[in-house]
Amino acid sequence: MKKTLFRGLLGAALTILVCLPAASRGKGPKKTREFTDADFRTEKILEALPIRATFLDEVSWDIPHQNWGVKEWDADFKAMKQMGINTVVLIRAGLGSWIAAPFDCLLRTGKVKYPPVDLVEMFLVLSDKYGMDFWFGTYDSCYHWHVGEYEKEIELNMQLIDEVWAKYGHHKSFRGWYLSQEISRRTRNVSKIYAAMGRHAKEISGGLKTMISPYIHGVKTDQVMAGDKAITVEEHRREWDAILSDIAGAVDILAFQDGQVDYDELYDYLVVNRELAERYGMECWTNVESFDRDMPIRFLPIKWEKFLFKLDAARRAGMQNVITFEFSHFMSPNSSYTQAGHLYNRYMEYMNYLQHKK
Repeated sequence: MKKTLFRGLLGAALTILVCLPAASRGKGPKKTREFTDADFRTEKILEALPIRATFLDEVSWDIPHQNWGVKEWDADFKAMKQMGINTVVLIRAGLGSWIAAPFDCLLRTGKVKYPPVDLVEMFLVLSDKYGMDFWFGTYDSCYHWHVGEYEKEIELNMQLIDEVWAKYGHHKSFRGWYLSQEISRRTRNVSKIYAAMGRHAKEISGGLKTMISPYIHGVKTDQVMAGDKAITVEEHRREWDAILSDIAGAVDILAFQDGQVDYDELYDYLVVNRELAERYGMECWTNVESFDRDMPIRFLPIKWEKFLFKLDAARRAGMQNVITFEFSHFMSPNSSYTQAGHLYNRYMEYMNYLQHKK
């Protein structure tokens, strides 16, 4: 009787155990495979030039401020370094009333506001810390050169260059000058501004290089969208041939902005830019905009596919280096734009893929 009862209970227990799901039998749930972007990558991958430089747009024209202090900027310089950026370029020392540091020569005009922080010293200290090159951007009055008073624009910047080199030139990271006035065509004696400021900056600093970043008068410029006519590739070639002939020897690096033309015509303009730079003994960089000009909102981080296309066009056209406008707002994992961090991730994954592919 006891044996029969025991056998019955044992059989029931075995039946229950067999019927239990795997998880209850100690085997655990079946693991689901984790996918990565590599699982869905298409075959014909574009090959992009890496980004090695960025502008610092803290004295801004049309980009909202992030109101960072040194803690936030330190984290951003670290992220730049991790991405492979080795050069930072202050977009401008000031624009109209707003300036990046208490420059005496500009404060004496009575037309600028006294700044609460010396951003130039901050950026130089951080550049020293992370072993990066810092380029100083000059002052844009946003007035004098627009009304034909180019001598006044030159005079203010000559004084500024002298003051800045005397005050900040001891930093090991101070490696160049950016001439901040931006043009697209032969405009209001700007070539004379470039020539005078560039030669003076080089002379006072022992030959440090100078850079300009003009733009192409294409379909996405404000002027053309307001009714002006876009310039053709050949018109662009002729006008900039004349401008560069005036500033040869004063400007070392030509870095045209790449966002004002259609994607399908970008390569043709880049080739012309490289040919012109070679003719006048300049380095040819490209300023790859990391914001999107195609959106109805100004301005948001660019779509990764568009960004990759432009970096590939730069490689095919023979650009020597890539600077972006600009990392902190549109590419940084620290940006107030969530999309910027995603763009950073896509870029880092892509560059890692290229490295392992080779």
